Amino acid sequence: MNKIMLTMGIALAQMLAVSTFAQAKGGEADTTGSMAAPSAPATPAEKAAAKAERKTEGAAAAKDMAPKEGESKSAGTARKYTKAERAEARAKRKAETAEAIKRGEVKSGEMY
Repeated sequence: MNKIMLTMGIALAQMLAVSTFAQAKGGEADTTGSMAAPSAPATPAEKAAAKAERKTEGAAAAKDMAPKEGESKSAGTARKYTKAERAEARAKRKAETAEAIKRGEVKSGEMY
């Protein structure tokens, strides 16, 4: 019985302590000004104007973005192969794999 009462007393003390510390000083309003001041919500016209300003600033920043030291401006372009070149490379890989399977180096259906 004493263990149950002790456990319940500790739980009750914790619950009261949490609610006490969660309140502002003495239950009064924040006089130090550490909380944000309430502001009026922005009108749709103000939101649109701010969006347009951010868009123009972002476009200018994207155009003026200089590459960092040791970095090229572009990431490069991938070499483009013709359909015939891709087919030839595919046939070559397939033939090499078939030879490896015949020699027993690779089992059919094995993932590497």
